[in-house]
Amino acid sequence: MRIEYRDDVVISVDEAIDLYRRSTLGERRPVDRPDIFDGMLSNANLTVTAWDGQRLVGISRSLTDFTYVTYLADLAVDASYQKQGIGKSLIEETKRRLKPECMIVLLAAPNASEYYVKLGFEHNPRAWVLNGG
Repeated sequence: MRIEYRDDVVISVDEAIDLYRRSTLGERRPVDRPDIFDGMLSNANLTVTAWDGQRLVGISRSLTDFTYVTYLADLAVDASYQKQGIGKSLIEETKRRLKPECMIVLLAAPNASEYYVKLGFEHNPRAWVLNGG
């Protein structure tokens, strides 16, 4: 299996929702709201996707200024492709597109905290969330 990483593919809302449902992130994203997913995809300014042939198997979706900070909003990998380094590679591919001094900030899924520590992320207890609606 050879995974290809791309930042030049515009994926459809249906493709994205299908991937999120095949990943553990689908439990925490509005997969029943294509209108929200459309905004999520069209307003992210750095999206790296992972492909196994024609099959979308992973996504790193970020909002960034490319210089100081990148907010990694979503890191999703198809559950049947997990534990193969695809998530790590998606983060590396995201970093490759940023200035070297640009930090990456994210909110980890409840069960993913240990995963991010292994990748070199530092825990920061000062995150705050103001929920919408």
